[in-house]
Amino acid sequence: MLKEERQRTILNEVELHNRVLLTDIAEKLDVSIDTVRRDVKELDAENRLRKVHGGAVSLGFANYSPARNNVYALEQKTAIAQKALGLIRDNSVILIDGGTTCLELARLIPPQQSITCFTLSLPVAMELLNKPNIETIFIGGVLSKDSQISIGANTIHNLSQIKVDYGFIGTGYVDASYGLTEFDWDIVQTKKAVIKASKNTVLLSISEKLNSQHRYKTCDINEIDTMITELEPNHQLLNSFKDQNIKLL
Repeated sequence: MLKEERQRTILNEVELHNRVLLTDIAEKLDVSIDTVRRDVKELDAENRLRKVHGGAVSLGFANYSPARNNVYALEQKTAIAQKALGLIRDNSVILIDGGTTCLELARLIPPQQSITCFTLSLPVAMELLNKPNIETIFIGGVLSKDSQISIGANTIHNLSQIKVDYGFIGTGYVDASYGLTEFDWDIVQTKKAVIKASKNTVLLSISEKLNSQHRYKTCDINEIDTMITELEPNHQLLNSFKDQNIKLL
């Protein structure tokens, strides 16, 4: 495989999943980790992704930018956020997870809407601060430099003390049979706590992530109450999810 093809694949994986491990990319491309490391270093120097220890993250995920000029599949994520917005009612209490799709939801909430919103995402909190009728409660903990969300024991403890009407979460990988997965153990533990803190859990995911999985399991698919993609609920790509106990929007 030519270097240009390798780097295009790396960028696609990083943009789709927000974060990737060098070992996973090396296995996918059937090349050495050193080869992938060199490619990632070049892409970082060209400001096309950000190199981190053991992997890479997308610029849209790692850099909070009001301009949104580096967010992958922005049109699809905006469509998902618009659907999710229809679930939010005045005076409700919600929780918004981290990630670019969840951030789009935070952007779309009207300034006049009166709600209480918990979040463990620094970018989401910063976005909500501009909306005068939203009471924003940041759930503290150790801040992940890659994902800009709170993780760790303190975050999980704080989540155990609340019960919100709707918890809006993202995921790196989702499969109808295996459920939601991530490659980061700390992120998985945090998402488990978010699900427990939510009366209704709503998964926001672009369709490109469907039928993918990784090593650490967040939950079975039927632990999610609603899944929102940019697709129509009757789309054939969602057929495998229709037999699950989950609402599709």
